[in-house]
Amino acid sequence: MYEEFYKGKRVLVTGHTGFKGSWLTRWLIQLGANVYGVALEASTKPAHSKLLDSEFENSILDIRNFEELERTVKVFQPEIVFHLAAQPLVRYSYSNPIETYETNVMGSLHLYQACRSIECLKSIVCVTTDKCYENREWIWGYRESDRLGGYDPYSSSKACMEIMTKSFKNSFFNISQYKQSHQVLIATARAGNVIGGGDWSDDRLIPDIVKATAENKVTSIRNPFATRPWQHVLEPLAGYLSLGMKLYQEEVDKADAWNFGPEAESNINVKKVVALIQQTWSDVKVELNQNNDSIDLHEANLLMLDCSKAKKILKWKPLWNIDTTITETIDWYKEFYLNQNLITDSQIKKYSKLL
Repeated sequence: MYEEFYKGKRVLVTGHTGFKGSWLTRWLIQLGANVYGVALEASTKPAHSKLLDSEFENSILDIRNFEELERTVKVFQPEIVFHLAAQPLVRYSYSNPIETYETNVMGSLHLYQACRSIECLKSIVCVTTDKCYENREWIWGYRESDRLGGYDPYSSSKACMEIMTKSFKNSFFNISQYKQSHQVLIATARAGNVIGGGDWSDDRLIPDIVKATAENKVTSIRNPFATRPWQHVLEPLAGYLSLGMKLYQEEVDKADAWNFGPEAESNINVKKVVALIQQTWSDVKVELNQNNDSIDLHEANLLMLDCSKAKKILKWKPLWNIDTTITETIDWYKEFYLNQNLITDSQIKKYSKLL
């Protein structure tokens, strides 16, 4: 679907050393794009980006450093930007709120400002999160028009990022001045709980489970009844790639906010996810904290997205159900731990055939 379009395009990916960023850069390389990455050093060991050892230009820098970021962007002269660099962890944000806001809000502002002078730039896709909504523990999904908010520093920083992005777009890349004073279209993308092979971040369900299983340990599950919209990492990435393409192709109505989440049946609680994992990897051992006694920090219990807009207008839809999502994810880790084999490329190709 995207191969003809992305071939030869100059694409900047911020956060390329992260979980989602490593999958996105690998996919773009498969599509023949000329990729440049900007990110901090990978924060986990092992790290998916280092295991892949993809050959593309990149700079290890902090997006909070405006001068260095601006210099790098000017040298590369991107046509398309995917902005994924962020402090992505809820519980970490409680311990490091200043870093979280500086990275997620000011870092994003630095990138936008650096992009203002790039004449060949045509599209920016800014990745935020489903947690940018004011969570009211509704039983229905949030729409893009619902109120933004955020109880914890991470969620709040992403809501601020959305507001700042809209302000920057109105002020400097206003759609009313498109093709007159500028040629840049900006969209934001809000995805749910993304899972898949190659994630070793702290305080995430599946990484915690697979790391413990690899060491023959038991995983303590702190919030077994929390419901999340679980989806494979390739699902929202397909949405991002679609947005990047359509913005480049001057589809002005796509310069907006978009939800990318799974079908309703994939909105299940942690306990059910664990049961599905154990069906695929029998070595997994967990203990459930039924009374949630271990929770000392606020976390949402119910969070779902309404993706009707993306389905109708972008013609995007989730392709893997919850069973396939869990199976593909755990198969990746089993291949890595049991056979020392990376199946990232084969999973991208398998998914791409469904597009």
